[in-house]
Amino acid sequence: KMKHLDKSYDDLPLLLDAAAVTKALGAAPPSAYELIHKANFPVLKIGNRLVVIRELLVEWVERHTKGGDSA
Repeated sequence: KMKHLDKSYDDLPLLLDAAAVTKALGAAPPSAYELIHKANFPVLKIGNRLVVIRELLVEWVERHTKGGDSA
């Protein structure tokens, strides 16, 4: 259904760790880790682990790629 970087979001696991977020966004690992630690990024803390719920990542990407403030 939704596609980004030639991959279906449906192919992503339900919970993404930092490595999966890096791959899904096509970002460099330091950039993905920086995003994961931003206050407005949809992270869920499970014990000492930070994960991102797939649907929340999809929503975040859509909000930040639809001609917002960024140039």
